[in-house]
Amino acid sequence: MRVAAAKYRVEPRPAGFDFDAFARKQADWLGEARRLGARVAVLPEYLSLELAAAFPPAVHADLEASLQAIQTLHAPWMALFARLAGELDMHIVAGSFLCATGNGRYRNRSYRFAPDGGHTWQDKLQLTGFEKNVARSGTTTIEHGDALAVFAVEDVRAGTAVCYDCEFPLPVRAQREAGMQLLLVPSCTDTGAGATRVRVGCLARALENRCFVVQSVTAGEAPWSPALDCNTGEAAVYAPMDVGLPADGVLAMTAGDARWAVADLDFAALDASRARAQVANDRDWPGQLAPAIARARFVDR
Repeated sequence: MRVAAAKYRVEPRPAGFDFDAFARKQADWLGEARRLGARVAVLPEYLSLELAAAFPPAVHADLEASLQAIQTLHAPWMALFARLAGELDMHIVAGSFLCATGNGRYRNRSYRFAPDGGHTWQDKLQLTGFEKNVARSGTTTIEHGDALAVFAVEDVRAGTAVCYDCEFPLPVRAQREAGMQLLLVPSCTDTGAGATRVRVGCLARALENRCFVVQSVTAGEAPWSPALDCNTGEAAVYAPMDVGLPADGVLAMTAGDARWAVADLDFAALDASRARAQVANDRDWPGQLAPAIARARFVDR
């Protein structure tokens, strides 16, 4: 299976930007991924906030107003990515959309669109400091998700971890125990430290679970948006660091102006590698759950 992770550039707000311009941009980006042979394409977290550029400055410069405004575009968003998934015969992880759940509350929801017209989603489970501060700032509340899913991408089981979620081992392990072989990570980071944390989280989850991880990122600057103002990091595809796989765990990574990190994933070979593994963290995971070591105790000399 060939996968592609976007290093998606959010541009300075252009004159006349509207939903149709956004749709053309998605068709351009995803069309390129399909020409590169991708069956799965991953776009970044907070992709929906680019739609705020379609509204006046009083809206796009205010996060709460932006979240309220883009709800009117949720149905067109769903129709757009469903159509592109069908036309391109490709599974599309459409970054994330901040979905209203009522009473001024929103969930950071990542949709996956299938070529047959179906879709699934995963809500972000853990909130970052930025998202918690939004929640404290007034009536707008970004709330965490409360369910975890695994879904089929052709004959492969996949799961989504939205940005910060990839830094937590137990939910991803729960997905792995439900058969997950492919972890899809739409992300958005505005500092080098944040980009490093997500990258290290992706590498750790690949190592622990003997799975492939596909991470998309935002790039560029958008001073018109309080959420997408600065963006950093590289899109990448990761694998466990083991025999027959890259020593650094990196199958593909963008650099410079490259828009996609593209890699071919061999799931049969990945499963077979367990038998000759130098270490097999996925197989040895239960060892850390032994009663004698599940909790540490202080020893006073």
